[in-house]
Amino acid sequence: MDDISSILKEKGLKVTPQRLAIINMLKNTKEHPSAETIYKTLSSDFPTMSLATVYKTLEMLKNIGLVQELNVGEGSFRYDANVNSHPHLICYGCNRVDDLDYSALDNLIGEVSKYTDYLLKDQKLYFYGYCPDCKKKMTN
Repeated sequence: MDDISSILKEKGLKVTPQRLAIINMLKNTKEHPSAETIYKTLSSDFPTMSLATVYKTLEMLKNIGLVQELNVGEGSFRYDANVNSHPHLICYGCNRVDDLDYSALDNLIGEVSKYTDYLLKDQKLYFYGYCPDCKKKMTN
């Protein structure tokens, strides 16, 4: 967390317990939570923290490159502390969001670049389907 504190200070931003808790939660989960989920999870430890504070903090963290915002099409955004470009899997059934190991698509950017003659800098790639749990429910 010292790294995060240093980054916030370098950017001229206040280091608050709420900001540190939000980034810590994101760094320690693979869940890709929404702002509402983050708020509900942290509200018992920070009863005076508002949902607006969570949204403002997430926006600030996104703007300084510490989190990425995922538009997974469910009417709200999800957040990921892994800011490296990587694909996501999204479940139609339960809205679960998982990371996809990027090595599975190592050549994709090179192939797209070659095919289109674009100088590609980033990608946002989402695969949609049913997670293993929802798939099981469908076959039972």
